[in-house]
Amino acid sequence: MKEQPSSLNKKQTAAGNSVLNQNCGQLYIVATPIGNLQDISQRAITTLKNVDVIAAEDTRHSGRLLKQLDINTHCIALHEHNERQFAENVILKMMKGNNIALISDAGTPLVSDPGYHLVKLAHQNNIKVIPIPGPSALIAALSAAGLATDRFCFEGFVPAKHGQRKSFYAQRTKEVRTMVFYETPHRIVDSLTDLCAEFGDECRVVMARELTKTFETIRNDSAKNLLNWVIADNNQQKGEIVLVVQGYQAISQELLSEQSEHVIRTLLKELSLKQAVQLAVEITGEKKKKLYHFALSLKEEVSKGSESIDII
Repeated sequence: MKEQPSSLNKKQTAAGNSVLNQNCGQLYIVATPIGNLQDISQRAITTLKNVDVIAAEDTRHSGRLLKQLDINTHCIALHEHNERQFAENVILKMMKGNNIALISDAGTPLVSDPGYHLVKLAHQNNIKVIPIPGPSALIAALSAAGLATDRFCFEGFVPAKHGQRKSFYAQRTKEVRTMVFYETPHRIVDSLTDLCAEFGDECRVVMARELTKTFETIRNDSAKNLLNWVIADNNQQKGEIVLVVQGYQAISQELLSEQSEHVIRTLLKELSLKQAVQLAVEITGEKKKKLYHFALSLKEEVSKGSESIDII
């Protein structure tokens, strides 16, 4: 459905949107703790105390945090189910001079949380948007993962349904950047199972659970070992979870010998990819990773309809 233009910005659209409206209030995007209360900044506390209204994802949840911080600012609810409906009302408050702070249940707003439509509308109406940076599960997990951080991509929550999840992972197997996903505790076993199937058992994965909280756990391991560990320990199937996945590692440019290619092609006719690779390592002496990626590329060619490769 095509998004309808807001009635608020008709005047500014004609005049251009390069000049901020000096008569308006301001919109503050305030990061709040993801667990440990001490992680909130003094600037965030001061802002939340001094604004006219706090727009919270869940007023009951945020109410407990604000009470602990001795903040009595009036709160209104702004969440994914009502944001489109009430964003204009919030903008109108700011156009009348009210300063508004946006907070989510935890962490930095808009990172897999509501707020996009409100912030977009604020910019369209020349209202100043001010970030008050702070905690973020995404950045916290990435900083402690021990994987490359010079380039990374955030992919949000992994799909809930099995078929969609497998497709989601399959589409990212050749992503060279480190990938960060959010996952729920009741789906973590199924998610890691599908991750192993698509990325391979040896793919390096970090699971960061309950960050900054009492039972914080960060484990860097192969996808298969991580899956076995989570299955064996029910405690690892609880709380907020971030998965950090190593990007696709380019294999050596040196090609496999014709003999090695023949061996892996032959084995794939009768065995699973994993079994074929294990046996090929023993027969050829080639590196497992190199054989695995060659076998995986053959499987992908077959899935695309190649007729030149005979694999069952």
